[in-house]
Amino acid sequence: MSAEERQREIVGAARRSGSVDVAELAAELGVAKETVRRDLRVLESHGLLRRTHGGAYPVESAGFETTLAFRTTMHVPEKRRIAAAAVEHLGEAETVFIDEGFTPQLIAESLPRDRPLTVVTASLAAAGALAAAEEITVLLLGGRVRGGTLATVDHWTTKMLSGFVIDLAFVGANGISREHGLTTPDPAVSEVKAQALRASRRRIFAGLHTKFGAVSFCKFAEVGDFQTIVTSTGLPASEAHRYSLRGPQVIRA
Repeated sequence: MSAEERQREIVGAARRSGSVDVAELAAELGVAKETVRRDLRVLESHGLLRRTHGGAYPVESAGFETTLAFRTTMHVPEKRRIAAAAVEHLGEAETVFIDEGFTPQLIAESLPRDRPLTVVTASLAAAGALAAAEEITVLLLGGRVRGGTLATVDHWTTKMLSGFVIDLAFVGANGISREHGLTTPDPAVSEVKAQALRASRRRIFAGLHTKFGAVSFCKFAEVGDFQTIVTSTGLPASEAHRYSLRGPQVIRA
């Protein structure tokens, strides 16, 4: 097996499983651990994987994006902590945008049920989580439904969003970096996120520490466009401080 074939196998395994382990790959591929580490360095330089201690995980890109169903199986306790911490910053907001994705869905589930709220969302899952709440009015944005994420996109979605002035937006991303800002693989999703940010007075990014330093295909915002960033404790305090220098308060939950 050539290095190129081996690296394709590694990327495929990472995308199927959500992560790969150096020792396991070495055994499966019949090569030395150092060979695998060298492959991972190459793949990281190409923006396909992010290395971790002892392994790597895939970077979402124009050619690869995880489904909502897959996201519900990964890092769930950390995502629940992030969602709860994000909702603590609801303040006096009366109108809220909830983005697509599993962490935003958990934010929707964490919203208080004892006060009037109007929630605007492109996410069918988030809308479903809130539909029975008596004090919450749900406005589901129309448009083409993406099967993988169960969220609406395209001009119907952005046109509807453009008519609102929203108090607070809870937004996710596939990647966030100081150099390239917030990114996502799909241009249609990127435009919905950008329009939601334009429509909102206050903006909170909520996402796992694994998103930091990752770069996807379509940029929709700068780090400084957000007042608050809520992430997991896996993001080192020193790195959180570097992001805070761009403007937002960074909370590690």
